[in-house]
Amino acid sequence: MTVEDGGEGVRFLVTVMGVPMSVDVRDPATPQVRAAVADAFELLRDAERRFSRHRPGSEVARLDRGELRLQDASSQLVEVLAIAEKFSRDSGGVFGIERPDGTLDLDGVVKGWAAQRAADLLVGAGIERFCLNAGGDVVVRGGRAPGEQWRLAVRTPWVASEHLAVVALTDGALATSGTYERGPHVYDARSGRTAADLVSVTVLAGDLVTADVLATTVLALGRGGARWAHERYGCSVLTVDADDVVDAVGPGLAPVAWRGGHVTGGAAASP
Repeated sequence: MTVEDGGEGVRFLVTVMGVPMSVDVRDPATPQVRAAVADAFELLRDAERRFSRHRPGSEVARLDRGELRLQDASSQLVEVLAIAEKFSRDSGGVFGIERPDGTLDLDGVVKGWAAQRAADLLVGAGIERFCLNAGGDVVVRGGRAPGEQWRLAVRTPWVASEHLAVVALTDGALATSGTYERGPHVYDARSGRTAADLVSVTVLAGDLVTADVLATTVLALGRGGARWAHERYGCSVLTVDADDVVDAVGPGLAPVAWRGGHVTGGAAASP
């Protein structure tokens, strides 16, 4: 774990699940705070060991091969499967946990679920002001300072350094799913076809499980998915389609001025 003391607060950094993760704490960095952050990162590492489909010994891999019965699985695995089933049911089967080749894949749930559990651990330890950034999916609590909200940037699909929106948030979660870095990789579980209508989906919600899963689901649903998510879950959704058309549904995610597929305004973010 790397620790950076920036004066106003302390940032702790690790790489877990193949992505950089950080916790920016604005409470005094006491030994108790440092221990809580270490415990939060260990929770994330445990999720990686348990749910990675790339690790032959993980619970997910063993369940997929039939070597582990569901009734013998951990409570964590049962919980994640239940979350996936709920969103699959709510979306009419668009969200799924199998890849087109039939292998079990819980990646669409696990990162948001694990990061939210890590954030809940920090809250339970008495940490009041922090930003947990799990590879671009973010949970914040308490604001940067008394009376000052966190400012979270949503990058454009076209230029990583430019901002599509800047979100001011005290408590909540923000997650983005897109095709602009990894290419088409999100499937409509009903057909097995990759999502093509949208190139970027950002969801603002009260917790990261909802934000993360819905970002993936809306990307798979395509046009109309943002309205569905807003009406069913009360979240806000910002989308960019394949024609570079930007659309926002719900408060808090209005795009900054943009022209020809590029942002022309916006402030720096500080997650």
